[in-house]
Amino acid sequence: MADNDKLLSDAEIEALNALILASPTAEPLQALIVDDDVRTCDLLAQILELNGIKCQRAHSGTAALGVLATERTIGLMITDLRMKAMDGLDLIRKVRESERAALPIIITSGDAEVRDAIDAMHLSVVDFLLKPIDTQRLLELARRELGINPSQERL
Repeated sequence: MADNDKLLSDAEIEALNALILASPTAEPLQALIVDDDVRTCDLLAQILELNGIKCQRAHSGTAALGVLATERTIGLMITDLRMKAMDGLDLIRKVRESERAALPIIITSGDAEVRDAIDAMHLSVVDFLLKPIDTQRLLELARRELGINPSQERL
C-alpha cells in the first residue's frame, strides 16, 4: 500500500497506540453510598450489590470526599440528606466544585422539606428519593447512571 493510501500517517498511528496503551483498563463503575447511619449505608449497598452493582461505602461527607479523590471508578454517588458535620447538600456543593463536578448524584432522605428538594435540584442531582426508598426506582436510576443494562445484572 502506498503511503498516500493510508488513512492515518505513521505519526498518527503511533500517537493512537500510545493513547490506547496509556488508557487504564476499563473497570466497572461503582456506586458510592454515603450515610452516617451505618445500617442504612450497608443495607443500600447490599441491595445494589445483590443486583450486580459494585459499591463503596462512606459514613461521612469527609470520608466520601476522600473516596472520590482516590477512586476513579466511582460513577455514581448516593447520599443521605441529613448527616452530622457535613450534610448531603454541603457534600454535593463540594463535589460540584471539584474535578468530579459532573458525577451523577442521588439524594435520599427520611426527613425532607420542599426547600431541600429545590436546593438539591439546583445542584443538578439525578433524583431525590424519600425513605423508605423504592428499591426498584433506586436500581433503575443506578443502572442507568452507571451504564448497566438490566441483562448484565445478577439474579
